[in-house]
Amino acid sequence: MNQRARIAMTEDEVAAFLAASRKLQLATINPDGTPHLVTMFYALADGKIGFWTYGKAQKTLNIARDPRVSCLIEAGDDYNELRGVLLYGIAKQVEKTLDLGLDIARRMTPGVPDDLLLPYVEQTGKKRVAFVVEPTRVVSWDHRRL
Repeated sequence: MNQRARIAMTEDEVAAFLAASRKLQLATINPDGTPHLVTMFYALADGKIGFWTYGKAQKTLNIARDPRVSCLIEAGDDYNELRGVLLYGIAKQVEKTLDLGLDIARRMTPGVPDDLLLPYVEQTGKKRVAFVVEPTRVVSWDHRRL
């Protein structure tokens, strides 16, 4: 077995890693072809990465023009601790903006009751759109196996 195959996570390990993490690096494609890279909080929608953002944000404009995205979720500080998932996919706008927004807010602020989160979600949700990433390719690694 080659080293790449040895460090790849199983589907269940990828799902658990995504469920345990809170932030990702989201890459979209700018009009000139350069990457636009931002950190985003996310939630899982039926096991898929979901995020929300302002309707006028650069990432929203980029996705409207070209829905291909990359999502990097990683953990670890030292080389032998590095773990991550790089997900390539298509970002699709979804209607359940407030539901996804509430799920994201819960992950951003663990332990805060929904009745305190809901006013923020409802207010900020007026200007936001929500996306779910349909994966086309998933690459993973867990250097703790080395």
